[in-house]
Amino acid sequence: MARNVEFNEEEAVQKAMEVFWAKGYNGTSLRDLTDAMKINSSSLYNTIGDKQELFVKCIALYTEIRAKDLIQREKSKASALSILTKYIEDSVKIVIIEKNGCLAIKTAFEGATDDARIKSLIKNDNDNNYKFISDTIAKAMAAGDISDDESPELLADFFISVWTGWYESYLIHRDPVKIKKMAQYFIKQITK
Repeated sequence: MARNVEFNEEEAVQKAMEVFWAKGYNGTSLRDLTDAMKINSSSLYNTIGDKQELFVKCIALYTEIRAKDLIQREKSKASALSILTKYIEDSVKIVIIEKNGCLAIKTAFEGATDDARIKSLIKNDNDNNYKFISDTIAKAMAAGDISDDESPELLADFFISVWTGWYESYLIHRDPVKIKKMAQYFIKQITK
């Protein structure tokens, strides 16, 4: 008779995600994962698969959490400019306060996107963020809070590139003031 799985897979994937987030894909061993998940390797292989399959599940969970966050932001009754400003401020916090930064960017920087499934998940996450940012900018433009000299799409692309640069800058310099100033400068530039 087959033995029942004795762990909560959703909780185990969450714990594994935190390990990948802290150590990166290449820096995480199977032992790190099974220790964090409180399972043995045979349970992992029998339920989820190998390290790569687990990583795919972790990235899927991470991007799902981020998508839910964007939906909550869209439901806000605040002005589009306030929503955008809060999003930018929260992006700064991810860079300078969250010790592990953004798992999507970290995964892309690490080069762990060779798997087509991971690449697709990261791309969809980026597309969701891009749509949220460009739609929010368009609403702020319609309200007269942001200059309409440039297209919302260009500004969204620019912000995503800038934010990735903040992450790299912080990894190199560890200067939170510098990141905050760059964020304030970005807001100032689009609200002129």
